[in-house]
Amino acid sequence: MAENQNVEAVKAPTEKEIGEQELVRREKLKSLVEAGQNPFELVKYPVDSYSADIKDNFDELENKTVVIAGRMMSKRVMGKASFCNIQDGKGRIQCYVARDEIGEESYAGFKKLDIGDIIGITGFVFKTKTGEISVHAKSLTLLSKSLKVLPEKYHGLTDQETRYRQRYVDLIVNPEVKDTFVKRSLILKEIRNFLDSRGYLEVDTPVLHTLEIGASARPFVTHHNTLDIDMYLRIETELYLKRLIVGGFDKVYEVGRIFRNEGMDPSHNPEFTSIELYEAYIDYHQLMDLVEELYSTLTKKICGSDVITYQGTEINMGSPWERLTMVEAVKKYAGVDYNDWKTDEDARNAAKEKHVEVEKDATKGAVLVEFFDAFVEENLIQPTFIYDYPVENSPLAKRKASDPAFTERFEYFIYAREMGNAFSELNDPIDQRARFEKQVAAKQKQPGGENARVDEDFITALEYGMPPTGGLGFGVDRLVMLLTDSFSIRDVLLFPTMKPLDE
Repeated sequence: MAENQNVEAVKAPTEKEIGEQELVRREKLKSLVEAGQNPFELVKYPVDSYSADIKDNFDELENKTVVIAGRMMSKRVMGKASFCNIQDGKGRIQCYVARDEIGEESYAGFKKLDIGDIIGITGFVFKTKTGEISVHAKSLTLLSKSLKVLPEKYHGLTDQETRYRQRYVDLIVNPEVKDTFVKRSLILKEIRNFLDSRGYLEVDTPVLHTLEIGASARPFVTHHNTLDIDMYLRIETELYLKRLIVGGFDKVYEVGRIFRNEGMDPSHNPEFTSIELYEAYIDYHQLMDLVEELYSTLTKKICGSDVITYQGTEINMGSPWERLTMVEAVKKYAGVDYNDWKTDEDARNAAKEKHVEVEKDATKGAVLVEFFDAFVEENLIQPTFIYDYPVENSPLAKRKASDPAFTERFEYFIYAREMGNAFSELNDPIDQRARFEKQVAAKQKQPGGENARVDEDFITALEYGMPPTGGLGFGVDRLVMLLTDSFSIRDVLLFPTMKPLDE
């Protein structure tokens, strides 16, 4: 006997049929209210057990009374006795409902229930003849009426955009989706455990900023009515965290919501989560070691091994990761040696030969970055550190003492995606001001960037003295994508940004 078969949903209903069913549900609610049984008036129910716990502990709970509650996902009425499946916060469990047990009036009410209704059941745990662990109902209560028709199980909620817009329905009818977000929570917990155990202090810094800095990212702009000033949603947490290093905190981190008024694609959302950490008295090489250890530890705890499969490709997160300077990487994958360029013009000519587009006045460093983007990134499938970035695109990183054209900066890549960014932080206030001024001047020439300003307070902080410091930032969402084998960032955001339907 297929005890949990959903015989109420054997074909995809038409829009007209759905509309008719929803009208019927509203009529049922009206009848309940008129009979003094309004389910929306109930404020609590004494739940003491969950589906997964009952199944995992059957030997202890057999014949014991439990109180469960959840959404009815299927119902099979068979005269005087019926089966239904209840979905709660930990899974699903079958329930046996008999007229002689719960009473004729209650049983009649049960037969009128709809798929999607939320019910509570008190009963005892048993196994059916087919061996399925179930709950034998002794009493049943309607806790909330579902006025909408759920997508039925044979066709389901498959339209991707609808799933993102109505995540609440997606979670109901596609239970495996919940696993991704449970893992997301565990990932954040384990990152915090890792950093906390190493003496880092978690802090919070402002989301609303009073000035637009010169960084390349475009901010969202809002207005503070009381102060009568425009304010900007943060595009990073970096500058405030480094102020804390100046103030005497040696190890800090923040799990921060970040906002960038930019494009959207499978790896970008305007609102996302990053983690930035800063530690005094270490450099970027030590941060590479920390990243390797963090990712290996995290992957083992979440996935059971540091070798995972992402989109069909095996990724080894164990150390050691490959480490290449940007110059080495470009030479390896583009066949071009930065050290052969004596002048900026040599670099631009090399770009022209390789059909790499660069600005007409591009410097050697800027051309090197364009070569990297054109030839290297797509090859970085296994975890790889790329370090020593040109000073032109690293305004907050410390220059290399051995070659001031480069900075002590690295990014790391997995599956051809940039996953994180780190520096030996620039702590020279004079150099920092010069770089900020250059960055702001470039930003002000861009559309919408005319309000960019140098962060004078940050310069003041550096003038008080910041110790040698290493800083790291990485995107949580891309990390969750990797560890849950999710193709799109929208698959790991409960409520991704969507264009309103009426526009």
